[in-house]
Order: sequence, then C-alpha cells, then structure tokens
Amino acid sequence: MQQFFITGVAGFIGFHTTLALLKQKKDSIVVGIDNMNAYYDVELKKND
Repeated sequence: MQQFFITGVAGFIGFHTTLALLKQKKDSIVVGIDNMNAYYDVELKKND
C-alpha cells in the first residue's frame, strides 16, 4: 500500500492531483492539508 501526503489541496493543482491519485491508486492512503486563513482580503479575490 502506498501513502501520499499532498500539500495545497485547496488549490487547483493540489485538488486535481489528489483526485487523480484517489482514482488511480485505489489501495493507497491519500492525506491532504492546506492552510485556510484570511491573509488575503476577500474583496481582492473577488476583484481578480
């Protein structure tokens, strides 16, 4: 059994990497982590 630890799973690349691993490696353990904080102002994200 393989084990994977993915950082940045809330982002585009981390999310899709995690999904691909879960689909391809059915007998593996996939653990993901991300830092969900309010560092950037929400209004800056909306304006982009």
